[in-house]
Amino acid sequence: MTIKTDIAPTGAQDADDAAPLSGHSASAPSMIDPFGRAVTYLRVSVTDRCDFRCVYCMAENMTFLPKREVLSLEELDRLCTTFIEKGVRKLRLTGGEPLVRKNIMSLIRNLSRHIKSGALEELTVTTNGSQLAKLAGELVDNGVRRINVSLDTLNPDRFKQITRWGELDKVLNGIEAAKAAGLQVKINMVALKNANDHEIVPMMEWCHANGHDLTLIETMPLGEIDEDRTDQYLPLSQVRSQLSERFTLNDIPYKTGGPARYVNVKETGGRLGFITPMTHNFCESCNRVRVTCTGQLYMCLGQDDMRDLRAPLRASEGNELLSQAIDEAISRKPKGHDFVIGRNKGPAAVARHMSVTGG
Repeated sequence: MTIKTDIAPTGAQDADDAAPLSGHSASAPSMIDPFGRAVTYLRVSVTDRCDFRCVYCMAENMTFLPKREVLSLEELDRLCTTFIEKGVRKLRLTGGEPLVRKNIMSLIRNLSRHIKSGALEELTVTTNGSQLAKLAGELVDNGVRRINVSLDTLNPDRFKQITRWGELDKVLNGIEAAKAAGLQVKINMVALKNANDHEIVPMMEWCHANGHDLTLIETMPLGEIDEDRTDQYLPLSQVRSQLSERFTLNDIPYKTGGPARYVNVKETGGRLGFITPMTHNFCESCNRVRVTCTGQLYMCLGQDDMRDLRAPLRASEGNELLSQAIDEAISRKPKGHDFVIGRNKGPAAVARHMSVTGG
C-alpha cells in the first residue's frame, strides 16, 4: 500500500446494502420501480444532529434544522410502518448520529413490533459508536442484531482531527460493549488517498482479530468540500490489487443485502467487503430508498430528485395520502446515479452533503 500521512476528510457513513433481500412473502405488497426492481430496503435519517463534527460532512459550527421541520418520533413510526406495509423488509436508522436523538430508543422499541410480527426481517442502525457503551444492550433487547460503525482510523490523534469532537477510546469501548451484548458489528471505512490508505491493512487485521467484518467504501461526490475530491479519490480496484500482493483474497457469495462484494482473507480468516459506486456501478440491483429527518424521500443517493412526504404525512391522521405519495415517487426512481469524480468536472454531482440525506 502507498504509505502517506496527513489529514483529509473522511466519509462518516456508508453506502451500504443495495441488493434485493430474499425470504419475504411472495404475497407481500411490493413497490416496483420502472426498471422492475422491488424496493424492499428503507434508510431513514432520524436527526441531522451529531456529537461529532467530521470534516467530511459538517462544519465545526453547525446550524441545525428547527425542530418543527424534523419529523417527530410518532411521525417517523407512521412513515416507517407505511413503508413496511408496502413491502419494505429491511429498515436502517441513520443520522446525523441516530443514537443522539432524544428518546430514540422509544422509536426503536416501537418499530421492533414489526420484527416480532415477521413483517420486518431486519432493523439495523448506522452509528459513529459514541453512544454504544450505554445503549448496546437496549438495542439488542429491542430486536437489533447487527449494526454498522463508521471508523476510518485507529490512530487517536488522526481520529480527533477527522471528527473534531470525537474520542477514539469512547468509540472503541462502545464497539466492545456492542460485541459483548451480542450485536454483530461491521466496520465501515472510507478509503482516502494520502489520508488513511496506509491504515487499511492495520484496520483489516484489527477487525478480523476482533470478529468484525470490514467494508471499504469509495468516496462519493456528495456536497462541496474544501478539498479536491480528485486528490482524495482512491479506486478500490487499486486497493484490492495491492492487497492481493500480500493476502489471499477469495471471492465469496456472502451478502448483507447490499452492494458490498465480499472476499475471505485467507491469512486473517475474516471477511472484507468492497463498495465501489465509482469504479463499479451497483445500480442494477438497487432496492433501496432514503428518507431524510424532514420527510424528503430520495429515490437515489446520487441524484437530487425527491418527493416530500412530510406534507401528506401531516395532512391527515390516515396514511392514504402518504402511501399515494410514496407510489408516485417510486414510479420515477432512476436507473442509476450520476456520480463522477475528476478534474474539470464542475461541482459535486450532488450538492447536498451526506449528512443531509442520512447515511
